[in-house]
Amino acid sequence: QVQLVESGGGLVQAGGSLRLSCAASGSIFSINAMGWYRQAPGKQRELVAVITNGGTTNAADSVKGRFTISRDNAKNTVYLQMNSLKPEDTAVYYCNAEVVSRSGYYFPTLEVWGQGTLVTVSS
Repeated sequence: QVQLVESGGGLVQAGGSLRLSCAASGSIFSINAMGWYRQAPGKQRELVAVITNGGTTNAADSVKGRFTISRDNAKNTVYLQMNSLKPEDTAVYYCNAEVVSRSGYYFPTLEVWGQGTLVTVSS
């Protein structure tokens, strides 16, 4: 079993900043890509940013220049630094990871999601 636990969401005024964290735990052999997605009310879940285990990043055009994704491989943790927040950034933010787990002699690859953390940006 592998779990992702997010933290850092909350209420912030437009123009403010928040930092989200997501820690993976459980039977982890290694972690490939880690990323953040978000889902606003009435909308589909969308990719915010992703980072490979080598540190290569990609982000949605709507957050480029404002959000920065990073990870600490030693801690199995991914971060999302969000600056210059806008009301349209309001959403539930979900952490996602492709995890190579370990179960005896088997190393299954799992896609794991966190429970989500709410970010609300007031105007």
